[in-house]
Amino acid sequence: MPDTLRPIRALPDLLVSQIAAGEVVERPASVVKELLENALDAGARRIEVRLEDGGMRRIAISDDGCGIPPDELPLALQRHATSKIASLAELEQVATLGFRGEALASIASVARVQITSRTAQAPHAHRIDTFEDGIAPAAGAPGTTVEVLELYSATPARRKFLKSAATETAHCADALRRVALAHPGVAFALWVEGRQTLSWPAGTWMARALEGLGDDFREAHRVVDAQAGPLQLLGLLGLPTASRGRPDRQFVHVNGRFVRDRLLTHAARQAYSELLHGDRHPAYALFLAIDPGLVDVNVHPAKTELRFRDPQAVHRALQQVMSEALRAGAAEHPSLQPARPWTAPMRPAAPGATQSALALAFGAPPGTAPAGWRTATGLPGGLASAAEPVPGAGGAGGADAAVGEAASPAGDAAGSPPLGFALAQLHGVYILAQNAHGLVLIDMHAAHERVVFERLKRELDQGPPAVQSLLIPATFRADPLEVRLVEEDAATLAALGLDLSVLSPGTLAVRGVPAALADADPASLARSVLSELREVGSSRALTEQRNETLATMACHAAVRANRRLTLQEMNALLREMESTAGADQCNHGRPTWVQVGMAELDGWFLRGR
Repeated sequence: MPDTLRPIRALPDLLVSQIAAGEVVERPASVVKELLENALDAGARRIEVRLEDGGMRRIAISDDGCGIPPDELPLALQRHATSKIASLAELEQVATLGFRGEALASIASVARVQITSRTAQAPHAHRIDTFEDGIAPAAGAPGTTVEVLELYSATPARRKFLKSAATETAHCADALRRVALAHPGVAFALWVEGRQTLSWPAGTWMARALEGLGDDFREAHRVVDAQAGPLQLLGLLGLPTASRGRPDRQFVHVNGRFVRDRLLTHAARQAYSELLHGDRHPAYALFLAIDPGLVDVNVHPAKTELRFRDPQAVHRALQQVMSEALRAGAAEHPSLQPARPWTAPMRPAAPGATQSALALAFGAPPGTAPAGWRTATGLPGGLASAAEPVPGAGGAGGADAAVGEAASPAGDAAGSPPLGFALAQLHGVYILAQNAHGLVLIDMHAAHERVVFERLKRELDQGPPAVQSLLIPATFRADPLEVRLVEEDAATLAALGLDLSVLSPGTLAVRGVPAALADADPASLARSVLSELREVGSSRALTEQRNETLATMACHAAVRANRRLTLQEMNALLREMESTAGADQCNHGRPTWVQVGMAELDGWFLRGR
């Protein structure tokens, strides 16, 4: 207890603003973000950002928006003064990026602020300076320029927590990138120490998203354009093969506002869960549009978090749409789109080809060909063709290049399937195929691993999961919310194959687990499921663990290196890849095939020079 109790009293306005600044103005990048949002709310079509000393000495943001009338300039610097809302009803339906009227006042409490603004009807601009009294005439084009000088000069202790000028400049550039991604119709430019370092002209949403993600994703992406109820989703999903070591290319925008929302991030992570493993991170740019009345943006000082009225529906829709886009068959990859649609040739089936091609191919002993198929001729140049015998196998493999899907790829390349027709194997590891674009190299083990994995999943998903009852129930301590989830969501847990019951107000018992996960720790499984049910209202913990088991099974079942395949077997694998979800990557996130175009091949040999 203090020696003397102070009476309750109102804090001075300056101190209140400085407290608010601690939440809103964390670093120069926070200033950039707030001022950019003000410029966009003003209808700007071009915005320029200028930085000096990482924004610590000077931040200047100019726009060509509607401008501020001179009599409203003093109000712009007052706390909770805004033109964007006037009632609770408008707050609950807010469609602007800013609405609290706190940003400029908070910035002005820790730095010197100059605002120069001119409306379209005014003969000249006017300027207000927090270090000077009154409003003065000034030169300036229609629009507004806000200059923030000597940031944290009024609170020097805060300045000690900032990093180097280069680091702060990088954070400011990231803030600009995040805002600019959701507003492709606005041109943005960044100047650092008088030198232009970024220039994004107004354009399409896709061009802007690719600018934000970087050159690595110019070809390695999938497009999402879908609507689920009141939710519209547009975006680019980076392919797992172009993943990153850090989660620094993950952009999620809701109604034009960049957010860091755990619900949305969780949905995106689950969409990539079967395609990306280890410590790699996906890249994506997502733009969600939803009725403002169905989302609350007034839950965080920096407005980077939000709350949905129906979070489970949003999570489910986002995950499903992203999963479907990422798990498209290999035939839908942008680089494999044929010059004209391919139709499988109507030819008589080969003798003995009445079974599934893959079941027939990989069920046969190594090096043998199905009955009725003749061996192909050898290929020159040291490439091992399917006609060559496998050492120690006692047989030869091959296929008649004129029969069925093993038709000669040299014939009608323009009309070939997306992954083309097999030519040969290379060192018993890769399949070489020719399609309309050139040469395709396929990692046969990785490709077959994905095909087998997806087949195992389909078989298990055809019915409810089998439950393995435990001889001795596994018990664990639980908090009241977990107990309530078990009592109220018994049907959800049962659908997941998990049998849970309440032993006491603080103890749960696991009496059964999915049969596919019989060897897993029951208590850990239950905790993981309940944790996800609590956080997002749904759980994939059991599914993810089941898939890890299936991935291991598929890896062991997939065709191994040095297994010589016939042309029929190779082509059967290519056709399965074209129709298998997620066939572009194996179960560990590695690519399964690579396209080498004719132009690249010609360049290797200097053709056309």
